Amino acid sequence: MKHGLATYCVGLTGGVGCGKSTAAKLFAALGAAVVDTDAIAHALTAPAGAALPAIAATFGQEVIAPDASLDRAAMRRLVFADVAARRTLERILHPLIRDQALHQVAAASTAAYVLLIVPLLLENLAAYRQTLARIAVVDCDEGQQIARTTSRPGVSHEQARAILAAQSPRAARLAIADDLIENRGSLAELEARVGQLHTFYLGHPGNN
Repeated sequence: MKHGLATYCVGLTGGVGCGKSTAAKLFAALGAAVVDTDAIAHALTAPAGAALPAIAATFGQEVIAPDASLDRAAMRRLVFADVAARRTLERILHPLIRDQALHQVAAASTAAYVLLIVPLLLENLAAYRQTLARIAVVDCDEGQQIARTTSRPGVSHEQARAILAAQSPRAARLAIADDLIENRGSLAELEARVGQLHTFYLGHPGNN
């Protein structure tokens, strides 16, 4: 893939509960710079976040928490019950997230390479394709996804299944992968795979 920045950038994606955050921490420990679009989204929806005025104007104050941040539980209930609401929220957030992400990637120009975490990369591939030298997909079985997702605070089994259903099919994610990171086994196995890819990214001809 061609990428539009001087920085060598690897996109990291995967379905909910596949272990993207764990893999990213392992890459970071080896020296990769990490840009996390989830963290950017949280900043945009924190008190005084840049996305909050549009969200409040569109969805009302009922999705704004007492501390003036986004009420994530209320918004989660809304968007997973209403496809149109989810798409509207995405239209507000995704351009802001992308702009911040590209700014952070460019700012990490001294790093050996940048790992850009985009959970919904497949759904937003056109927006990021020119930035990415390669795409790495973290993958596991659906049962593991459900178990890991429901272990998070406030996420029910029903909500976990709704989140999975809202994401693109697993086969479609795998189809865009340059590099597959299987996360079905132990942490040691995941560490070994991340180590292999880290060495590959450091030595890749496009990374100079």
